[in-house]
Amino acid sequence: MNKVILMGRLTRDPEVRYSQGERSMAIARYTLAVDRRGRRSQSQDGSEQSADFIPCVAFDRAGEFAEKYFRQGMRVLISGRIQTGSYTNRDGQKVYTTEVIIEDQEFADSKNASGTGTGGYAGGGYQQPPARPEPGSAIGDGFMNIPDGVEDEGLPFN
Repeated sequence: MNKVILMGRLTRDPEVRYSQGERSMAIARYTLAVDRRGRRSQSQDGSEQSADFIPCVAFDRAGEFAEKYFRQGMRVLISGRIQTGSYTNRDGQKVYTTEVIIEDQEFADSKNASGTGTGGYAGGGYQQPPARPEPGSAIGDGFMNIPDGVEDEGLPFN
């Protein structure tokens, strides 16, 4: 079985491209900074590393959702599968890749919690960004109203 569940913060806004062909499809790529549990480990250059940076890919509606709602610094929860691959670069060297192909993705914080500046990886230049206005408006319980025109099937949760 190949199943991965990760919770982390986006290191930057998702990068989205659309496939060519009769039916174009969104392909969103983003990196999650996932905190390590337990003792902090030292990297080869002697600095402390307390997070892993995991490349993730979301296709079609999940990619469109990431493009519309995910922003740098947000904490998200994803599940999917690990996919490995390889290619030969321009210099003739073989390059190996590993990424998570996203099956489900969702917000891990309420709207109010995502802009508080708590948490995050402070070692590699990653900083919690200032709060951004979200689509829709918050209601009293801290949850975001879903904007008009968003279909239920396009949301990553039921």
